[in-house]
Amino acid sequence: MKIFVDRQLCENHGQCAIAAPDVFRMNSEGILEYEENVTDSLLADVEDAMDACPVQAIFIQDQP
Repeated sequence: MKIFVDRQLCENHGQCAIAAPDVFRMNSEGILEYEENVTDSLLADVEDAMDACPVQAIFIQDQP
């Protein structure tokens, strides 16, 4: 599956990095970094991160 973070919405709160540290992380400048392509085994963590995001900036894009 592919993860997309809308940078227009993202305010770098970092709640996603707490909810799914295997996918999301904050760099040394406090800017969100993330893995765009993740395995389905991380779906629950990504969904938790989506729920934790205060501005709902995280999306899942299904890949064929």
